[in-house]
Amino acid sequence: MPRQTLGKLPSESIRLLELPRLAPEILEGYRALVDLTGTISDACDQLGIVAVIPAQVLPPVNTGKRVVGPALTVRNIARDVQIHKAAQDGVNTQGETEAHNLAQPGDVLVVQGVAGVSSMGGVSASIGKRQGEIAAVVDGAVRDIDHSRSIGYPIWSAGVSPITGKWRIETVAINGPVQIASIEVKPGDLVVADECGVCFVPFARAAEVLAIAQRLAASEKARLEKLDAGIALAEYLKLPR
Repeated sequence: MPRQTLGKLPSESIRLLELPRLAPEILEGYRALVDLTGTISDACDQLGIVAVIPAQVLPPVNTGKRVVGPALTVRNIARDVQIHKAAQDGVNTQGETEAHNLAQPGDVLVVQGVAGVSSMGGVSASIGKRQGEIAAVVDGAVRDIDHSRSIGYPIWSAGVSPITGKWRIETVAINGPVQIASIEVKPGDLVVADECGVCFVPFARAAEVLAIAQRLAASEKARLEKLDAGIALAEYLKLPR
């Protein structure tokens, strides 16, 4: 059955109803990596892919979480309006619910937001969780983080703010390209995140990045085993990497 929109946004604002999907074995390969974002970062370095954002820029709201999944994208801009009048009129121009409505289990909501203004609160997090999303990454602010933690909905966010986006933000695109900390993310790109940061692996290069990451991980595992076995440091330094 074709996917349906909610009518919250103009139809032209919703660029894709279905995300491109990577093969399950590729997703499982990423999930099996021990040092998740660190290994992906090294693989991207070798391939010349700019894909990595440190946790200093996008810190996790929930600690101890790791996620691997496709990007479901939302682009928000600052709304040109008198805020208090908009609040009095009750005109809410946030539209990430349209993205939640399109979510498939395992998706990661990726939001280009506005600094200092919440692009996601507790209700939105609850909707995302119910729809099967495994996390959100927000280049902007979020709020109600105790609630997000309590329901087990991990978020990586550039900031936390109690200031609502309902009257201050306008959602202009769902499942179009977004800019997250100066990195372009397209719908279906692979989101890989842990406590060290967030990686956005381009859809078309996900298998290539994984192959190098697996080789790097195997090499590091072998070196660590030799260290545990008591290899001399002079010999350790000669080991292939």
